[in-house]
Amino acid sequence: MATGKRQAEKGYGFGTFKGVFTPSILTIIGVVMYLRFGWVLGNAGLTQTILIVTLSSAITFLTGLSISSLATNMRVQGGGAYYMVSRSFGVETGAAIGIPLFLSQAVSIAFYIAGFSESFVGGLSYAAGWDPRLVGTGTLLVLTILSIISANLALKAQFLIMAAIAISLVSFFLGSTPSPDILAMPTEPIAKKGFWIVLAGFFPAVTGILSGVGMSGDLKDPGKSIPTGTLASVLTGYVIYIAVPICLFCFVGDTPALLSDSMIFQKCARWQAPVLAGVWAASLSSALGALLAAPRVLQALSKDRVLPRTLGRGYGANNDPRFATALSFAIAAGGIWLGDIDVIAPVLTMFNLTVYGLLNLSAALEELMGNVSWRPTFHVPAIFSFLGFAGCIGMMFMINSGATFIALACIVLIYWFMVRRNLRARWSDIRYGMLMFGIRFLVRRISFRKNDGRNWRPHLLVFCGTPSKRSHLVELAAAISRNRSLVTFATVIPETAWSFDRAENMRASLRQYLEDQRIESVVRIHPGKTHWIGMGELVRAYGLGPLVPNTVLTGMPAESEPASFAAFVKLLVSREKNLITVSERVREELAEGAGVIDIWWRGKKGNAPFLLAIAYLLSQSEAWQGVRLRLCHAVESEENRENAQRTLEKFLAEARVRAEIVLVSKPDHSPLSLITETSRDSSLVLLGLRPAFAEETDEEYGNYFTSFFQALRDLPVVFALSTEKVDFQSIFV
Repeated sequence: MATGKRQAEKGYGFGTFKGVFTPSILTIIGVVMYLRFGWVLGNAGLTQTILIVTLSSAITFLTGLSISSLATNMRVQGGGAYYMVSRSFGVETGAAIGIPLFLSQAVSIAFYIAGFSESFVGGLSYAAGWDPRLVGTGTLLVLTILSIISANLALKAQFLIMAAIAISLVSFFLGSTPSPDILAMPTEPIAKKGFWIVLAGFFPAVTGILSGVGMSGDLKDPGKSIPTGTLASVLTGYVIYIAVPICLFCFVGDTPALLSDSMIFQKCARWQAPVLAGVWAASLSSALGALLAAPRVLQALSKDRVLPRTLGRGYGANNDPRFATALSFAIAAGGIWLGDIDVIAPVLTMFNLTVYGLLNLSAALEELMGNVSWRPTFHVPAIFSFLGFAGCIGMMFMINSGATFIALACIVLIYWFMVRRNLRARWSDIRYGMLMFGIRFLVRRISFRKNDGRNWRPHLLVFCGTPSKRSHLVELAAAISRNRSLVTFATVIPETAWSFDRAENMRASLRQYLEDQRIESVVRIHPGKTHWIGMGELVRAYGLGPLVPNTVLTGMPAESEPASFAAFVKLLVSREKNLITVSERVREELAEGAGVIDIWWRGKKGNAPFLLAIAYLLSQSEAWQGVRLRLCHAVESEENRENAQRTLEKFLAEARVRAEIVLVSKPDHSPLSLITETSRDSSLVLLGLRPAFAEETDEEYGNYFTSFFQALRDLPVVFALSTEKVDFQSIFV
């Protein structure tokens, strides 16, 4: 990067007081203090008011702690809260928060200026006939020009605003009890609000720390300035908000005027004019803070290519976002002239609280996971950040549950859109660490649980080789798992042809193929001296604790490999893993579509319940919708037919499985010829295999497979052997 470009992106290099403390405290000390504190005190009383202020400030303080922790663990650039969230939860979540945050800050400019213009027109006699919208637009234009010319000049102007607010506070604290006629009883009694309603009404007053955080890209040392300035502003605001109701109570007591007169703060002051100037200053400072922060969020969004780069283009030596500022001006001006934007005000508040909540959650998860990369110089125990997160979410629903759901819906919609865009971030985030932390916790917990029939599902290890040549294995595995169980697709490479680069290329190719098929799975490429030896090694070693495949799915062995296949099956039996092996004819049937699946039933023991479980899973998949299941059973004689019919009907009724019963009895046919004749038109035939006898050699066991496979070579057969120590019968009770 060129030196000139680096300088252009450096920003102003503000210090703590000018860059963080001033915009934060001036947004916290706002019009709520001047116009709403009497209402809070009148409804809640002094004790509960102090409690409300303490609870509200505590949530903001906890959020400030989390922000401080995050800011001292990363080099915070432009965008403030958006930058922190996106670097923690990823670009999609950052965008889902950043876009609403920009809009809420831009529209909030209109609210602050509308409050100023209305009080200006109503507070000065010579301005009584002026249009508040024209006053607001003129004020907005002046503030926008000020921020476009120089953020440094705008922040210097905030020093004058701070001085005006300080003078108004001095005037109030030196005040006294108003005359009795001012404290006269209202004509009609006013019903008092409950504690939680008053808390919800007051809470937005203590928010505003995002204004200072939003200047992160223009700070000389964000890691130092953000924690110091943010926490100092929260604590300063808390002291002021505790002192104001105490003084107000001393001046007027528990008089009804607190509920009826919104200007009681001004009427108690020693000099009333400075208080009116303070109201104006508070409105203007909040508007100016939002006017500085909103464009910088937009600039950060465009820099990360969430939005077009043109929107965030910087100008001048300090990279001023003039185009973004002009866009913020347009949105704010539209809000001023539309007038009735109170409807969306609660939703905008929810966006800010959502950002607060995610900042808390991010710091809590980082501290809890304890990654090596988490080395903040300002450590905060995870419990504090979790409390801040819970407080933000709880406050959202208390303030306005409807607005909360609308805001969350907007965030989810933006997140979904960003996922669809498939943005590629240039940074790492904590999502991988979160998943690993969750896996570690869950694996440990699940290792203490016994697997049983009720919770059984096939976790497949599929030896698919080249999937384009053995697509029927991939399709069958996808239909069995239905993306609801663990599936690993594995390929064995001869050791002589193995290289890391080749394995990575094969892994990427196979993963892309599976993603295109919308199959949720993992991929494993493994070297082996021979194909079967490599498969055996993977069966022995693959998995993590209880998260191991319980079912192996393979194609049919070659005619020259019966002994190797037999040795592999013996290994599966010794490892208590089920086997599913699929004939080549299945490929043809899958291409033609689902019709009938035959399950050859030899009783409730052995392989039969496992076969029925596989058939049922297939019938529930999208690929096999509408398939008919047939339970095929050979009876020794016609005399046994009626009894077998009743037994199977009762079993299927209790198992809640819809299947036809097919009973065959032909003593002059061999079992294999009987299967061939009965299932010749079926789409799939499920048959059980037997395990090896105690003294049976690999060659002898391999000959059993060969004769079995050869006799049924014209059928689309899926052979299965159940060796897992699970009571499959319990699935069907």
